[in-house]
Amino acid sequence: MQITCLPIQISSVTPRASIPSLSSNHRLVFNIASFQNSEHAFSTIAFKRSSHRSRTGFKAPVLAAMRSEEDCIIDDDDAFYMRRCVELAKRATGCTSPNPLVGCVIVKDGEIVGQGFHPKAGQPHAEVFALRDAGDLAENATAYVSLEPCNHYGRTPPCTEALIKAKVKRVVIGMVDPNPIVSSSGITRLRDAGIDVTVGVEQDFCKKMNEGFIHRMLTAKPFLALRYSMSLNGCFLDKIGEGASDSGGYYSKLLQEYDALILSSSLADKLSTISSQEEANVSIQPIQIIMASNAQQQSPILASSNLVEDSGPKVVVFTKKELDAESRTSSSGVETVVLQNINLESILDYCYRRGLCSVLLDLRGDIKDLEMLLRDGFEQKLLQKIVVEVLPEWCVKEDERQVPLSMNWLESKAVKDLQSKQLGGSVLLECYL
Repeated sequence: MQITCLPIQISSVTPRASIPSLSSNHRLVFNIASFQNSEHAFSTIAFKRSSHRSRTGFKAPVLAAMRSEEDCIIDDDDAFYMRRCVELAKRATGCTSPNPLVGCVIVKDGEIVGQGFHPKAGQPHAEVFALRDAGDLAENATAYVSLEPCNHYGRTPPCTEALIKAKVKRVVIGMVDPNPIVSSSGITRLRDAGIDVTVGVEQDFCKKMNEGFIHRMLTAKPFLALRYSMSLNGCFLDKIGEGASDSGGYYSKLLQEYDALILSSSLADKLSTISSQEEANVSIQPIQIIMASNAQQQSPILASSNLVEDSGPKVVVFTKKELDAESRTSSSGVETVVLQNINLESILDYCYRRGLCSVLLDLRGDIKDLEMLLRDGFEQKLLQKIVVEVLPEWCVKEDERQVPLSMNWLESKAVKDLQSKQLGGSVLLECYL
């Protein structure tokens, strides 16, 4: 049995901490926490910490840094509160698609007086919840929001009008909304109303949190990531590390984050066990997509008795041949999509039309039916991210957990923003193409 590995060339590695630089308005914004274990020495910077107790019970530290040679104070409060917005927004992970994750914090006189996040598409936005929480205290306060407030009528009224009506004095925005019907119009509306607006605070964190939403808006395709497990000597393994599928495990969190999951048809009898265990997302699971080019691949899927979901099909089978009426009747929990040609682009187009923002291609089981999709992902540049779990094992020939996969067609690829994380005995690698 051939041992294969993915020929990826590392072009850059994201450091654990980097030296902050001055922004265009000469205000220095950086992450204090990222320096805690940094190898960099900042002998010229002294930090002072004090704290307030907010009305919401959230203890908000006030951070100040003094550069001795310039004798100037650098305010980091904006960065701190924006990170709080991100923390709030992530509470709705997996529940807002096709809407983005958004958090909002209202601060007055150094105290958090209101906070909220967008819980689900169709429900009020983060700003509305935060303003309700703040009440009259929102007047002359600063509103921090991780994404530009909307300025149009959809299923909910414009958040810009809510902020203006509440008479906030200042709005700090993490990132501009890539949605063409919003893009900067919210910022313009707030400024026209006399509100001081600051944009781009902790922008990278805000973008990272909504990479699927951003990609869908800019390309009209869902964000596509590849996940696989491998041994120390580069074998693909049909295995997930210990605890990875449990609540808090990386695989359980991935299933919470992604709207759809592309799986091998060989996993048909295990579909009910492939689900996120995160408490915040028990009722919302990713759609499971399977390619079935023949009846042998279709039968195990249709025979499964626990695929029916009250909210709609959980499993989508892409096939070139219509199923017979009897199969359709007995398998109401399975949606069948018949295509002239099954390829990755057609699957992603389907996901986009369904309103999905992110898709995970999971190399598990007998992945021969996924090799074509994998090739499409690289050659057509449809793949954006790679997640690799490196298991503390050495693979040998005839190992039953080894996944045979030919990658002779793949040329060397440079990746960027490579990051690693220790997960018990395994190491998780994440990078972008």
